[in-house]
This record gives sequence, structure tokens and C-alpha cells, in this order.
Amino acid sequence: MKLVRYGAKGKEKPGLIDADGVLRDLSRRVKTINADSLSPAGLAKLKKLAKGKLAPVKGKPRMGVPWEGIGKIICIGLNYSDHAKETGSPIPSEPVVFMKPNSALNGPNDAVIIPKGSEKTDWEVELGVVIGRKASHVEEKDALKYVAGYCVCNDVSERHYQMERDGGRQWIKGKGCDTFCPTGPWLVTADEVKDPQNLAMWLEVNGVRRQNGTTRTMIFGVAHLVSYMSRFMTLYPGDLILTGTPPGVGLGMKPPMFLKAGDVVRVGIAGMGEQAQKMVAWPGK
Repeated sequence: MKLVRYGAKGKEKPGLIDADGVLRDLSRRVKTINADSLSPAGLAKLKKLAKGKLAPVKGKPRMGVPWEGIGKIICIGLNYSDHAKETGSPIPSEPVVFMKPNSALNGPNDAVIIPKGSEKTDWEVELGVVIGRKASHVEEKDALKYVAGYCVCNDVSERHYQMERDGGRQWIKGKGCDTFCPTGPWLVTADEVKDPQNLAMWLEVNGVRRQNGTTRTMIFGVAHLVSYMSRFMTLYPGDLILTGTPPGVGLGMKPPMFLKAGDVVRVGIAGMGEQAQKMVAWPGK
């Protein structure tokens, strides 16, 4: 299934994308798509509903984050060897972990606000992993059983805040700004993703391809990341893990290139859909 939430911000309705790519309304059957919906029982209920007659949604409504009730956003840095190389960083021996606050969440096609005083706002296409079952100290061989689905994310980053202030010791300052986590357009359930380590991914800025990679080149794969993180914190349904980005970020270009107001970023992962954001200046800037 491809699960969505659509409509005005704060008033999103639940829906799904059918096999023909048509948006179908679920709001007469369920109130929303949330963490409970992503449990095995919740997904089984939605799958049953998907087989029934659901009204098509007219027009092209705004897409929101595909589910609500995200308890935490865990991010993995430098998880592609070629991306680590382009940033001049060593290959990590263990996953590099940081967090984004929930206030960074943004609809997949909503505007991204360049922060006040920003000098180096950057882009990062990433595969998002959505947890569907409570996970604590799970074995890597079992880890994918705890995944409800996957989605497209853009780990927008302000490199000056991230790497130059305070010696780069607190990445969250450059990763957690408002609107810095566009997510969606869909949550694709795990049963429709044969191999999360074989997905093409790309990103364009103003129509120019800047990132063109594949999840095959992750240093630490999805199963390893779920198992690894479950050793340090309990993962709950609805939690989101961003798994790192391939090369081609603005920081790694020669000379570096960063985003400015008016730029448009398009992001996609095979089978996960596409998103697009226009960069806008901080209000009053």
C-alpha cells in the first residue's frame, strides 16, 4: 500500500494511492493514519479497506507527512562511503547518529524556509524507514520485521550551523531547523519493497541533477540500523529513521553550492514517489 495524508495543513485526511496511481479517500473508514495504523494489526485493517470501494479524490490536493504520531526522528550521518569522501570525513566504524526535532517535519511539497542568518543551506536525499513494532535489542536478522514501511525524505541541512559553529560538535543545530524534514509523498508499506538495499535515488536543484545514487552503497544497511538503534533506545511505531545520503550535496561541490530563496529542489526514490520544495527566505528577511 501507498498510504498518504492529504489536505490543508493541520486538517489532513487519510488516503491511499491505488494500483493505477489514483488518490483514494479513507476518511469515511478511519480517522487518520498514525502510529497505531502502522502496527501489524493496523496495517492489516488498512489492507482490508484498500480492497473495498474507496472514492477517488478530485483535483490535486496538498500532501502532508503521510502519517502522524512520529515520536522521534533518528538520523544517520556519513552512511555512504562516497558521500563521506566528498565531505573529507573518515569512513565511520559505527553509525553516526543525530536527531531532528518533530518541528522540522514538513509536507513533501511544502516550502522550505531558509533560516535567519543562513549561509550554507544544503540538500540530502534520504530513504526514510518507518517503524511498525516496538523494538528493543532486536537481532539484525529479525530487524526488518519491525519496519512498517519506507518513504522519501530530504535531510535539509545548514552547514554553517552544523559544521562551523562550536567546531561542528552539535549537528542538530544545522539539521533541526523548522521545515528541514520534508517527508513523503507516500509511506510505502514494507511488503511492497522487495529489497530496501536496491533502490535508486536522486535529487535535482533547479532542474539540474545533483545527486544520483543507490541504497546499495550504504555502509550500514537498513536491518543493521534498526538493530543498532534498538540497542540504545526503544523504537516505537511511527518512529522515523533517516538513513543517510549518497554523494552530490552542495557542500561537496567544487566550489561548494548552497540553496537560496527561489530555488526548487526535486527529490525521488524508486517506487517511493517524488517531492519538490521551493526555498523561501526567512519571513521579513
